[in-house]
Amino acid sequence: MPRISIVIPFYNQKEALRQALDSISKQTVQDIEIVIVDDGSNPRLAVDECAHGMGISMPLLIRQENKGASAARNRGLRESKAEYVIFWDADVTAEPTMIEKMAKVLEEDADVSFVYSNFYFGQKKMPARSFDLATLRRLNYISSMSLIRRSRAIQWDESLKRFQDWDLWLTMAEQGKKGMWIDEYLFRAVPRGTMSAWLPSFVYQKPWKWLPGLGRRVTEYEEAKAVIGKKHDL
Repeated sequence: MPRISIVIPFYNQKEALRQALDSISKQTVQDIEIVIVDDGSNPRLAVDECAHGMGISMPLLIRQENKGASAARNRGLRESKAEYVIFWDADVTAEPTMIEKMAKVLEEDADVSFVYSNFYFGQKKMPARSFDLATLRRLNYISSMSLIRRSRAIQWDESLKRFQDWDLWLTMAEQGKKGMWIDEYLFRAVPRGTMSAWLPSFVYQKPWKWLPGLGRRVTEYEEAKAVIGKKHDL
């Protein structure tokens, strides 16, 4: 049985997926399985075209109707088998030692349920911080690109349109599950798709949030944050 399951939710990002798979092929840990969940792409993904010539085992490809990234991640979690699982977005490339470093933390400390790191969003540094529930209740500093023990993994909330990762870590933390931070920049996310909705923090303050072109995005952000606040009594 492989030690690491890499679950990739995919939707119409073929070239990005090739880059992600190339990055995975260069990981120093090779005891892995790759599960790609094609969430209703058009045209349908032919995984052999993406993985050909990369020196990795052919990924398991699962197709489903378009249900969103959380549903794709849940399907991948159910279909994968390894002791540790990571949800690897198709627009992410990683340092070759990322999985090795994360797995080492889990192997050395049985109390740790998941491991996360800093990352780059394009050229912007996105630092994390030490795991602390009180701080996590104020802001999300943990990326979905974290390595999780399967025995402690939970389902993603498919009803949420935003902040699915924040909800996941809040739920796990409220269950008494502990995360561990690696203070290194171990991966890079390309600004595209849903991640490109990121705006600098000052935009959400007066008077910036009232500027033309920003109002709708700020309102959507605040409404989505309110949903998380109500669910977790923040």
